[in-house]
Formats: sequence, structure tokens, C-alpha cells
Amino acid sequence: MRTVKFGVIGLGLMGKEFGSAAARWCHLTDVNVRPEITAICDTNESRFGWFKDNFPTIALATTDYRALLMRDDVEAVYCAVPHNLHEPLYTDIVSAGKHLLGEKPFGIDRAANDAIMACLAQHPDVFVRCTSQFPFFPAMQRIGRMIEEQAFGQIIEVNAGFLHSSDLDPNKPINWKRIVQFNGEYGCMGDLGMHVCHVPFRAGWYPRSVRAVLSNIVKQRPDAQGNRVPCETWDNATLLCDAVLCDAVLCDAVDPGAGEPFPMILKMQRIAPGENDTWYFEVKGTRAAARWSTTNPRRLELLEYTGGEQAWQRIDTGWTPAFAGITGGIFEFGFPDAIQQLWAAFLSELHEGRRRSLFSGCVTPEEVAYSHRLFTAALRSHAQGTTEVV
Repeated sequence: MRTVKFGVIGLGLMGKEFGSAAARWCHLTDVNVRPEITAICDTNESRFGWFKDNFPTIALATTDYRALLMRDDVEAVYCAVPHNLHEPLYTDIVSAGKHLLGEKPFGIDRAANDAIMACLAQHPDVFVRCTSQFPFFPAMQRIGRMIEEQAFGQIIEVNAGFLHSSDLDPNKPINWKRIVQFNGEYGCMGDLGMHVCHVPFRAGWYPRSVRAVLSNIVKQRPDAQGNRVPCETWDNATLLCDAVLCDAVLCDAVDPGAGEPFPMILKMQRIAPGENDTWYFEVKGTRAAARWSTTNPRRLELLEYTGGEQAWQRIDTGWTPAFAGITGGIFEFGFPDAIQQLWAAFLSELHEGRRRSLFSGCVTPEEVAYSHRLFTAALRSHAQGTTEVV
């Protein structure tokens, strides 16, 4: 089994999730490549302890990411840092010849993303992907297979979203995601949007235009000293898109067999009362329809239409993900499983040179770049009250 030695830059919540996935890699049974954490980096040294306690393979713990990139025992990097740091860190990582799994949105704005994409073009041998774990739930893998098989017929409508209520409390202290300098003008779109766009973009359903409504609901929050300070970023975003099936990732060409454009409604909300961490997806077609939500992660709802009466069926999917493991198929699949599947997808494609199926691969840089086109158009749409070309 091939071992890929990793450096981790950014040791917060998602850095630990990667560590946990790597520590229980034996859970997977059909991958012939595994990660090994050899170096860690964070500006906060207090975060080193958990990693050092659990990963004896770590040879370097540093506050300087450049020291990590200089090491021969680091082949790939997982980078989870605020959006304003994406451009300098991602370009340095790629320029150092290290493979990269980076957090969305791959740049604080479109200019930063353009710079990252230009760097990738100069280093075609470096493998780069973006995180997005929710499509690895078994129900979404099944919907993905249906999309591949064109089981839905002509697409009538697509709805996708990521909703939570973590910012509903106006007294929640401000953090970097609520400050434009660090998060960017996109607000919730930069933080949540790639999760929402992952499946539609992979299916080839790209927005040609967008009418966006953005909301800054809580305009002030307490800082560390208890002072009320401006909360600058958009809390919620609703994007009404005119979508079409494209035969090119940047949607510069329309598939001749695409049929008519269809409405696609994308929602990204940090203030959605009653929602904890809800990712949902719904597709309606002339031959079938499907819907799924993390609210009930086992439950897949399908409607297959062959004439006559229409009826929704409910299917409990169990533990049947893209990459097999030791868990029995009757048991539940959860968030840690999705994270490990995401990492299996990254390492499998890196090692094998291809993804196993359309929806068993991570988000590509080109897909992320198109999200910047969409979110930039959404900012213009909201500011001017217009429908904007993406």
C-alpha cells in the first residue's frame, strides 16, 4: 500500500477531522493508498498537543508554513486557513510541488482565485482538489449514479442548499467569518457555497444567469472584550439561477442535447431558524425525481415515473458509500464517515490518476473557479437589483 506523507496547515476543527480520518484508515477496505501525517503548522502553538499526542509520525511542528513546505517528507498538504490566506498559501504550496487539498472557496475573491488558477496552470503535475464532503453520503451517491445514467430525463428543476442557525443568537461573539477583511465580500457564499454547488456543477448543470437576494441580518456582534462591533458579511443568500446542461466545465459551450434551461435555486444560510447543519438536494425530471437531506441522512426519497399514478418511495440507504469499509450495510453513515470518504476520494484519484465514478471525486479547481463567477455575479445582482450573466 502506498503511503502519502502529509503536512497539515491549520489545526482547527477540520484539521482534527482529517487527523481522525487518517488515524482510522484501516476502516476502509478497498483503497490501496493511505495518508500519514508527518508535519503540522499553526500560528497557535497550543493546537500542537492533540496532534503530537495522537500521531507519533509527526516530525515537525511549526508556526512557519514555509518550513513545512521545505521538507522532503511532506508530499501533500491539507490547508485549512481563513479565506484571505488562500492565495498566498495555496500558490506557495503548489509552487513547492506539494499536492493540495484545500478548503473552499480557493481565494477570498475572484481575483485571488484567478491568481491561484494561474499558478496551477504553471504546475500541471501537482494534484489539487477542494473539500466538500456531503455528496459522499450513500443517498447522494445513489442520486449521482442516477444522474450519470440520465435516469431523471429532462431536468425540470433543481434545489440545493446548506442551512444552519449557528448565527441566530445576536450575542454570539464575532469571528473571522463575519469580517470582510478575512472572509471576503461573498459572506456566507464563500463559506457555504461550494458545498451547495458541488453536485449541480459535477452534473454539468451550470447557471447562465443569477438573481440574488443577500441578507445581513445581525449587523453587530460582541468582540472578545464585549464591545459591539460591525458584523459585515452576508448572513444569508438565495440565488435564483437560469441553469443549463453544459459540455464544458466553464459553461462556455452548451450541450446540444441539453434541452431547455431550467430553474435552479441555491440557498446558503447561516441564520435559518430550526436548522442545525442541514445540507439538502432535490432534483425533478420528466422520468424521475429525488430528494435528500442530512436532517434524516438514511432516508432517500425517489419518484420514478413510467406513466399512470405517481408515488414517492422512501428508501433507507444504510452504510453503502463510494469506498467500502468494515461497517455493515445496515448501519448508519455519519459526518466522520463522509470526511473519511472525501479523503479516500482525494488519495484514490491522486494514486490511480482517475476518479472511480463521476460523483466519487472531490471538487476540481475548475468547478471552484466557476463558483467565483457565480458569486461575483450574485454580488452584482443584489447590489443593482438585476439579473446578471454568470
